[in-house]
Formats: sequence, structure tokens, C-alpha cells
Amino acid sequence: MSLSRQLADASPGSSCTVISVHDGTQQHHVSKHRHGWVVASHPFSPFLPIHVKLDDQKMKKKPEVYTLDGSVDQLGNPAVREKTGTWVAGILLLVNQGLATLAFFGVGVNLVLFLTRVLGQNNADAANNVSKWTGTVYIFSLLGAFLSDSYWGRYKTCAIFQAIFLVGLVLLSVSTQVFLLNPTGCGDGQTPCGSHSAFQTSFFYLSLYLIALGNGGYQPNIATFGADQFDEEDPKEGHSKIAFFSYFYLALNLGSLFSNTMLGYFENRGSWTLGFWASTTSAFLALVLFLVGTPTYRYFTPKGNPLSRFCQVFVAAIRKCNVQTTDIEEDLFELERKESNADRKIIHTQGFKFLDKAATLTPKDVGGDDQVDRNPWRLCAVTQVEEVKCILRLLPIWLCTILYSVVFTQMASLFVEQGAAMKTTISDFHIPPASMSSFDILSVAVFIFIYRRVLDRLVARIKTTSKGITELQRMGIGLIIAIVAMVSAGTVELFRLKYANKNCPSCKNGSSLSIFWQIPQYVLIGASEVFMYVGQLEFFNGQAPDGLKSFGSALCMTSISLGNYVSSLLVTIVMKISTSDDMPGWIPGNLNRGHLDRFYFLLAALTTVDLVVYVICAKWYKYIKFEGRMKEEKLNGNGVLV
Repeated sequence: MSLSRQLADASPGSSCTVISVHDGTQQHHVSKHRHGWVVASHPFSPFLPIHVKLDDQKMKKKPEVYTLDGSVDQLGNPAVREKTGTWVAGILLLVNQGLATLAFFGVGVNLVLFLTRVLGQNNADAANNVSKWTGTVYIFSLLGAFLSDSYWGRYKTCAIFQAIFLVGLVLLSVSTQVFLLNPTGCGDGQTPCGSHSAFQTSFFYLSLYLIALGNGGYQPNIATFGADQFDEEDPKEGHSKIAFFSYFYLALNLGSLFSNTMLGYFENRGSWTLGFWASTTSAFLALVLFLVGTPTYRYFTPKGNPLSRFCQVFVAAIRKCNVQTTDIEEDLFELERKESNADRKIIHTQGFKFLDKAATLTPKDVGGDDQVDRNPWRLCAVTQVEEVKCILRLLPIWLCTILYSVVFTQMASLFVEQGAAMKTTISDFHIPPASMSSFDILSVAVFIFIYRRVLDRLVARIKTTSKGITELQRMGIGLIIAIVAMVSAGTVELFRLKYANKNCPSCKNGSSLSIFWQIPQYVLIGASEVFMYVGQLEFFNGQAPDGLKSFGSALCMTSISLGNYVSSLLVTIVMKISTSDDMPGWIPGNLNRGHLDRFYFLLAALTTVDLVVYVICAKWYKYIKFEGRMKEEKLNGNGVLV
């Protein structure tokens, strides 16, 4: 019997991994190998293995299909498409995001009330402390993005900052239950709480800022980590990646909806301990769910400190300031894949020609043996230079989104004050003005469905492209809807003043106009979010270089943070200019004596100017282009390594 025939007759499912066969002249010991059978002995040398190719089809394994974007599994091996990522991991991360958002807003939604009722702060101090805390959350997002992109990777960064977030919530819940709510039952708006020691107050703020650190460091990375689960080099998964950002923003809003309604209701009635422990439980479940999905995730390795890479480009360009730039790409230096720490090479683009000097080869960069003398502070790769160009191109677009965030923040401030000055009762039922934000969340859910299922497909057919509306176009549409929202809010305010009682001592229920007239402006803000913020997430994640994906997501969060600060500054300037001896200003304590409508119309005008600038920047912007991995790896048509 031939050696091949004896091997073919061996059962591939047998538990025995070593068999003995005879080819008529020699006895062989044969062991099963992942690629087939390996002969352990040879007629001439027992140490020289022979790889035998079998004809039996049963011995052939189905080839594993790997991802094409450079992702790996938890062991560091190339990620297998069927075993990792996609919606199995994506859904886990969406639920994780919803639970974490519920936990965060369970604290933030009524923090002003907690500071005034429990800690005894006045309204101005409480509002100022909440603004500082909120701004700190978004500043910490830059820290989380830096650690993720440079050293820890997105998975480790998410896990560590979620643990910090959970510790902060536990400390907040314990401090509230043990010594802040004293006497028991205080903090409900009726029973005042006693004074607190410096240690107790410090302990409270420590827990509060641990929550800010944990949530801030986690937020920009979880969105990017979720997008990592989809291979953008694969058409089907690339489409799912785009859809993920919409569902991610929906999960965020649904978590916020539960916090604003259920938890907000109990905390408003003085059940602070219940609300904080509910948030803690939600954060714990989010962390457990995140860790459970560890074997199914796809990972990207961090690329090192981007600040040093950026500095190298500028230093190298300055050192070669007298070198003539060239349009011949062959004269520009680029690393081979095995030398490069980047996942994909970025194709050279025109623009910022001065920076191209950093990648221009000169005689000083070439040694005597015609080998390139690689000094990173004098010669940089094209991909490294393009990383810097990419960030420089993103900044004008990012700056244009800040004014939109100014409009967005009015929903949590002036919209609520405007609602409090309207008729807020139906029979004997009182409608909390802050609860009107539920219409914004419902609008987000509806418009995400309309956009994904109807509008995007319709535009794709008209444009005969698979992508539909681009991210830049969607962000522009978001700005247009925001302008309409401000015009709507200003119009409602005009009618509110028309039916207002000018002589009322306070602004509460100061007009007979129903609060439900605010619904259109909330719905319009929700619609604009779907186009602006979801488009922003997709745009900054897709256009950021491979080593700066988390930084791209952090830009979205810092846009919201700066929007809060600019809004506060704008209100201060407007009040200073509009206040006179006989005029209390546009936004006084009693809105019936002011002109909030003018402030809304001012925001609409400023956003219109911002839209014009944005269109100019969008037309100037050049999309980043990666060199396809198909050119750099020997792959078959299905993405199977061969």
C-alpha cells in the first residue's frame, strides 16, 4: 500500500495524532499537522520531514477568512472575520454605551438640584460648579484619546476608565447615603440638610471628579472601539460600520431618556440614594457586559505618541526649508510596510507643500552605499507627513461645528427657562419644563430610522453611488436645520410674549401660551443632531489617520464642551450690551420683561454665517485616501491569506 493511500485512509477525526505507515521500503512515524500530515522519519535522514499533499478532499480544511484592515484578535493573531467583530460585538458595545450613559446622566441630570438642596449652594454657585464639572468631562476625553492612541489601545483604555467611573459612582453613593443626607429624608426641597464638614465635601467632590475622569476617558474610545469591529475594507462590513454610528448615538439618547425620566423623577422627589445606586448598578452591568465580549472583539495595536511624530515633521520641514519641493512622488520617502508602524499607507496629496520638504530625499539623507540614512528628525515618511496634513485639514471643519454646539446647548438651558414661563399645566397635571427634552430624544430615534432606511437609500439611487449623502453634506444639513430650529424658538417666544402677563412677579406660568408649542423646536434640534453629530462621528473617525482614531472621536466631545463655554460667553456679552437703565436686558430673570426672541434670532444669524464659512471649508477639504491593503498582501478574492 502506498504512503499517500495509508494516510488518506487515516480518519481525520481520530483522537490519535501519530500513526505508523509503511511505503514498502521504510517504516514511517507520521504526525498530524495543521497543514496536513508530516512524516517524522525519512529513508535517508530521520530528522528531515516530508510534507505530504493528500488527494482526499475530506482532509482539506475550509480556509479562514481574515479581516483586511489590520485588526487582530485578543491573542494578537490576525482577526478571523467569522469569529470576531461584526454585530455580535457591536451590539454588546451598544448596550454597554446605553447603560453607561444611563449611569452618567443619572448623576448629571439633577446635579444642580443636589448641590442646592443637599450641599446648600446658591443657584449661581451650583450652576457654575456643574459647568466646570461638565467641561472637565470633555477635557478628560482628550486624555483618554491620547492614552488609547499612544500606549494602551482602545480596549484597555475603555476597561480602565470604566472601572474608574464605577469607583466614582460607588464613592458618591456611599457618601450620599452615609453622611450627606443628614438628617435622613432631607434634600427633597422641603426638608433642608445640615452642614457638612470639609472632609465630607472634599470626599463628595473627589467621587464626582472620578466620575468625570472615568466617563470622559471612556466616551471617545468606546465609539471608536465599536467602529473597529467592522472591516471598512469589506463592502458589507463597511456599510455596517457607517450604520453603527447612528445606532451608537441612538443608544446614547435612549440611556439619557431613561435617566431624564425615571431617575430624574425619583431624585427630584428626594430619593437621591436610590438614584445614585441605580446609576452604580447600571455602570457595573455595563462593565461586566464589556468584559464578557473580550473574546469576540477585534483589536488594533497603539501606534505610539503622535506628538513626537508631529514634531518630527515640522522640525524636518524647517531644517529643509531651502530644499526645493517636487511633484514627483518617487522623490518622496516612504517606509516599507515591515518598517512602518502604521496600518495603512496614506496616499500623498497636494497642499501644505512646505510639509512635503520633510519627506523629500536629499543627498544628505543617502549614505555612501546608496542606503537611506533614516534620521526621523530630518527625514519623515510620506504617511507621517500626511497625518499632519490630515489634522490640519480637519481643524477648520471642527471649528465650524462649535457654533452648532452653542445652539444645541440652549436645549438644556434657555429652552427650559422659556418653557417655565409658559402654561405648564393640563388640568391639575404639571409638566416639568425639562421633560420636554424627551421630544428631542424621540426625534433622534425617528430621524435615525428615516435617514438610514429611507433618505440615504433614496439619495444613493439618485446619485448612483452606494454611499448616499456624504458626511460633510450631512453636517451642512444639520446646520441648516439648526437655523430653522432657532427661528422656530424665536417665533414661539414672540407669541409667548404676546400672551404674557407683563406684571407677574415671577416668570413661572407667566404666559397663557401652552408649553407644547415648544415641540417643533425640540423636534428640529433632534433632527439636526442626527445629521450633525452622527455625521461628525463618522467623519472624524473615518478621516483621522489609523493612529489617531480616538482623537477624532474626542474632537466631537470637545466641540460640545467649547459650545458650552462659547454659549456662556455669548450670553454674558449680550446681557452687558442689552442692559440699560430702563431695560433689564434680553435675558433677565423675568423673561416677560426681556427679549429672548432676539437672542434666538441672533443665534440663527450667527449660525447662518457659520454655515457659509463651513461650505467654503467643506469645498476646500480633501478626503484622506489610504493605499489599499490588497496591493500589499497576497490575498485571494475572498480576503483569504494565501
